[in-house]
Amino acid sequence: MTMTTSRPAVLFDIDGTLVDSNYLHVHAWQRAFTEAGLPVEAWRIHRSIGMDGSALLDELSDHAAEDVQKRLKDLHTRYYESGAALLTSLPGARPLLQRVADCDLQVVLATSAPDNELALLRSTLDCDDLVSAITSAEDVEEAKPRPEIVEVALDKAGVTAAHAVFVGDTVWDVEAAQRAGVACIGVLSGGISRGELEDAGAAAVFENAEDLLAHFGDSPIVTLR
Repeated sequence: MTMTTSRPAVLFDIDGTLVDSNYLHVHAWQRAFTEAGLPVEAWRIHRSIGMDGSALLDELSDHAAEDVQKRLKDLHTRYYESGAALLTSLPGARPLLQRVADCDLQVVLATSAPDNELALLRSTLDCDDLVSAITSAEDVEEAKPRPEIVEVALDKAGVTAAHAVFVGDTVWDVEAAQRAGVACIGVLSGGISRGELEDAGAAAVFENAEDLLAHFGDSPIVTLR
């Protein structure tokens, strides 16, 4: 059972929210599908970024056989890692995490990235000193838009849904947070429109982490203090 601590938490997605990685994923998946003889348009891949990886593979491969999907996953990993030098923190990412920590709120990285990708993301962010807890693909069987990754993040932080806010960049983030009972702040840095994030139920939408930091006092985060 989740126990409430005296320190509420801000849960952060990483891909497209704190690290500029979504389009690297799109490129890696596009190369993987093309090499496997199953070409997929880039926009379709982008629309699926952020959802559960197995669901993405199943949908975009048109329910291909298990061995084909495994090859696609391995190819994606190869191409993603080969392009890892392109990963950068999004504007304001580290200062935003610092501001949250300075407000005596927990910083929680709530991602379903596999361990190899998570290591690259953490290296890019260089913010482990500010982080209270981290999730990964190892923590759940099915990721967003299912709520489990958010629920695991709450458990690791030791807080209830009422004492947390989630920050993410996709409709999958918003839907997962809502299903877990957590208010969600959307950011546009992952390439999803303001209207779509608002329609999905985002409590507020900002351009990126830097914009959220600039309007920190007007954001749902301040209700946690």
